[in-house]
Amino acid sequence: MTERLALYLVILLVAFGLADLALTGGATLLFLARKFLVLLDHVVFWR
Repeated sequence: MTERLALYLVILLVAFGLADLALTGGATLLFLARKFLVLLDHVVFWR
């Protein structure tokens, strides 16, 4: 992955995050964070 591609991905993620905060008050980010924590619990259990 080149630096330019990594920069574009970061800009895209930040833009989606800001759009989510503006449109839904961050509900989608909170949902994804909770699901990510559940995924981590499953990974730790099976390790």
